[in-house]
Amino acid sequence: MVRISADSTCDLSKELIEKYDITITPLYVRVGEEERLDGVNVSPDDIFAHFDSTGKLCTTAALSISDYAEHFKRLTAGGDSVVHVSISAEFSSCYQNACAAAEDFTNVYVVDSRNLSTGHGHIVIEAALMAQQGLDAATIKERCDELAPRVDASFVLEHLNYLYKGGRCSGVAALGANILGIKPCIEVKDGKMVVGSKYRGSFEKVVKAYIRERLTARDDIIYDRIFITHTKCPEGIVDVARKCVEECGSFNEIIDTMAGCTVSSHCGPHCLGVLYIHKNKK
Repeated sequence: MVRISADSTCDLSKELIEKYDITITPLYVRVGEEERLDGVNVSPDDIFAHFDSTGKLCTTAALSISDYAEHFKRLTAGGDSVVHVSISAEFSSCYQNACAAAEDFTNVYVVDSRNLSTGHGHIVIEAALMAQQGLDAATIKERCDELAPRVDASFVLEHLNYLYKGGRCSGVAALGANILGIKPCIEVKDGKMVVGSKYRGSFEKVVKAYIRERLTARDDIIYDRIFITHTKCPEGIVDVARKCVEECGSFNEIIDTMAGCTVSSHCGPHCLGVLYIHKNKK
């Protein structure tokens, strides 16, 4: 049997984790002086509350080599193989640490998703589907490596407060964006985050423009599944996004998920993205 595991940064819901029999390795989240575990005893609401009360960001940290070694030991105890899908190596040392731990096992394979959030989650689900089909672990890893560059992940942000506090944009850029009403799109390219299109107007107007730009008049999208992944958004925004997605493409599944602690700690509330898979490499 092949067991599928993934870092908590894949942002899959409890229902999806149970449906696809995925084991999650939670990253560490530091809230003030306290270290917690992503999705276990800390949530995005805790992160936003901490920022609102202190003006300081929470931070995330990778699992150690020994953490992964213990995790792989548990999963392989009954003779099963493991495919572990990690957050992009460009964002965290999780992938390197998982690979180092896997060196002591002959039946553990580590995949660099080259992504985060449900961009990472797409690959986890595809790996789980392959395991259900009876593919061996080496083949699943090979196919996931091929799939990674075909995942399209992006988010549009209402403000840059968290990115500014985290040193990912200048104070001038953040202030200018707020004054001018500019709302940027953050894209994942080659495993890294880059700034894409910029929009102006209300967040609802921006969400519509962003989704239409990503999905309209496309012939390179696989319509099996799309995630609408978001942090705490104004009321009705997710419904607006779903309606817009439905108008732009006939996806078999439109899955609404809340972003976890990693995206939340970097982007803050009022962040929304659509994430899907391309037929060919981007």
